[in-house]
Amino acid sequence: MTCCCCCFPQVHSTVQQCRRLTDVINKAMENQQYCTAAFLDVSQEFDKVWHPGLLFKIERILPSSYFNLLKSYLSECQFKTKFGRETSSCFHIHSVVPQGSILGLLLYVLYTSDLPTSRETIIGTFADDSNICTSRRPYDSLT
Repeated sequence: MTCCCCCFPQVHSTVQQCRRLTDVINKAMENQQYCTAAFLDVSQEFDKVWHPGLLFKIERILPSSYFNLLKSYLSECQFKTKFGRETSSCFHIHSVVPQGSILGLLLYVLYTSDLPTSRETIIGTFADDSNICTSRRPYDSLT
C-alpha cells in the first residue's frame, strides 16, 4: 500500500497528485496491466464529519494531550439563527468541522484516514478529494 496524505498545499499540490496518478496509469500500460481507479469527491464533506466518530479516531491515533484539546474544541459547539428581529434557540452541533482553516482540513483528513486498502492499492488525497487506484495483469489471481 502506498498512501499519500497531502492535505496541505505547501507540501503537495493538485498538480502533483495528478502527475502521481498519471505515472501509475502509464506504468500499468507499460506493463500491459489493467488500471482501475475510483475518484471520490464528497459533497459538503466538512458538514458530515460526525464528532463522536472523529473523537474515537483521534483517541486511537493521537496522544492523549491532543485528544483532550480537540475534544474540548469540538464539544459544546452551538449555533443559532437570526432572521430579521427573530433569533432561534441554541442548537448543539454534532457533525461539522470548521471550513477554511488548517485545523478543519486536518480533522477531515483524520476522519477519513482509515479508508480500507490493500498492498496493491494506491490512495491519493488532496483535501476532500481522493482517488483509489490499483493495477494488475489480466486474469491475475485476486488472492
